[in-house]
Amino acid sequence: MIKGFLSALLVALPLLSSSAQADVLRLAVSANFLHVAQTLAQGFETKTGHTVTISSGSTGTLYNQISHGAPFDVFLAADSRRPQMLADAGKTLGKPVTYAFGRLVFWEPGVKDVTYQTLEQWPDRLAMANPNTAPYGLAAQQVLEHLNLWESKKGQIVQGGSIQQAWQFVATGNAKGGFVALSQLRADGVDSNYLLIRDELYTPIRQQAVVLSSSDQAKLGQAFLDYVLAEKQQNLIQNAGYFPVTQTTVAAANVR
Repeated sequence: MIKGFLSALLVALPLLSSSAQADVLRLAVSANFLHVAQTLAQGFETKTGHTVTISSGSTGTLYNQISHGAPFDVFLAADSRRPQMLADAGKTLGKPVTYAFGRLVFWEPGVKDVTYQTLEQWPDRLAMANPNTAPYGLAAQQVLEHLNLWESKKGQIVQGGSIQQAWQFVATGNAKGGFVALSQLRADGVDSNYLLIRDELYTPIRQQAVVLSSSDQAKLGQAFLDYVLAEKQQNLIQNAGYFPVTQTTVAAANVR
């Protein structure tokens, strides 16, 4: 019996050792990218055996939390400004990296032909994210400004703290239409009832990520970013409603 017990113990030891080496990676993810991040996290967990936890919110809110010491390892923002601000403050390991370019749409559920004329003649409440905290909200404001509609539509706008809340306003009928991320509609299987906003109407939504200097999982955080930037994951990101990180899209974004 002793011999059998020792044999069982020897078999169990590698399993215990493997379990003990599994680490937890904590992600702070902008609301627009949550659905994709969940898919990426599952793939990364399967590949590495490590655990990934996700906290999501507007980029501005997450930035404020990180600035005040929130315990995250990697920040996937919806802009390039906040990651660079963290880098300038010495709160990151290395420079910010671009992992995707966001795409903005105007969504009116139940309507087949949504056009710019629809937006110009819009008579009802119009949802968008807060331009001060959410990059997609800032993009929506820029679109309205380019179309000379910002001043005339101000009284109709209902703002969500994040792009997720803007989507919820429209999805629940609290607003009949609004500016949301293409990725949100792709996640819900919506393939119509929206207007894909022309890229030149807003500053490119360059979504960047950083590994935080306060992290005790820096190597794992960098491994996750490398995983996200690999071709297979970039294809997934593109199918989810983003421009992937390629020489073409980067060059195009730089000239706008």
